[in-house]
Amino acid sequence: MPQWLRQQLMKAYFKKDCRQIRLLNECWFFYRNTADSHEMIQKNV
Repeated sequence: MPQWLRQQLMKAYFKKDCRQIRLLNECWFFYRNTADSHEMIQKNV
């Protein structure tokens, strides 16, 4: 997980900002899925 995302999540949890937590969580899953798909493509080449 990127450092900037970790810091944003910690700040959101500290403030108990549910909307921000959900948004960052979606960003993380998108980032992770995109990185995984790129990795799979590179392995198949």
